[in-house]
Amino acid sequence: MSLAPADAAERPDWTIVIHGGAGAMAPGKLTPEQEKAALAGLDSALEAGSKVLADGGSAVDAVEAAVQVLEDDPHFNAGRGAVFTYEGGNELDAAIMDGTTRAAGAVAGVTRTRHPVSLARAVMEKSPHVLLSRQGADIFSVEQGLEQVDPSWFATPERKRQLEELKAKKVGWYDVDMKYGTVGAVAVDRKGHVAAATSTGGLTGKRWGRIGDSPIIGAGTYADDRACAVSATGAGEFFIRLGVAHEICARVRFTGESPKQAADHVMAELRDLGGTGGVIVTGPDGAAYWSFNTPGMYRGRNTSLGGKQIAIYGDEE
Repeated sequence: MSLAPADAAERPDWTIVIHGGAGAMAPGKLTPEQEKAALAGLDSALEAGSKVLADGGSAVDAVEAAVQVLEDDPHFNAGRGAVFTYEGGNELDAAIMDGTTRAAGAVAGVTRTRHPVSLARAVMEKSPHVLLSRQGADIFSVEQGLEQVDPSWFATPERKRQLEELKAKKVGWYDVDMKYGTVGAVAVDRKGHVAAATSTGGLTGKRWGRIGDSPIIGAGTYADDRACAVSATGAGEFFIRLGVAHEICARVRFTGESPKQAADHVMAELRDLGGTGGVIVTGPDGAAYWSFNTPGMYRGRNTSLGGKQIAIYGDEE
């Protein structure tokens, strides 16, 4: 799907695109209540990010605001509502990147920060590092004065049920549920600067400190004013191997492909390797794109020109 302006006169002043995960969502698989809740959550996140941009805020501010809303929504696998590890806890990953300077920050395995995306931003802006993990990231969060919550804040009965169901099945050599859920946002602001942010709880039953693509700059998250901004969701191990987010931006810069062409090309390559998922993309021209190889992806977009769209299923354009 693409929403590309026909010419410069029709280019939006700002654009935001969001996702809430890609997967086997198809008409009839979600209850009406589940569908309504997901659409409402996407709408709230889109409105939060759109308000920042409409008020003249930066793309970085907008993607952080949108992802914060999704992190607080228990219907998505990020923040509150994150899936459980095999041991019965919640370990959160997030990343954010500023396309203006290509500054980036990320965290993995954090357990007490209400908004992991804001902790990732603190790493980007308040530390000399790019990626912090586990106890060290938790300590840094406290030092930066970010809102802390008891780990029980992230736990929900439905995610606990999913873990118990997984353990009862014992379906694999490592008993992990290879279903994917992530939230993310990409935006371009009035100054033509892009940014991307991604946040996730990972995989149900994940073990051994597993980390997916979401906090890996260049795999699940990337932004570059010279090309585009990308946030990914899906089979993280495949996204890491292909460096999906950076690969899309590189193809835009060096091959002359549009962001949509580049995204479709890389997602096809991911599929050929056996990976599933999707990406959202926007560039300095304000066009909005998504590309996914699953039956559905929670997604939405809005621009200064209007035409807000929120969708779940693959046949919705």
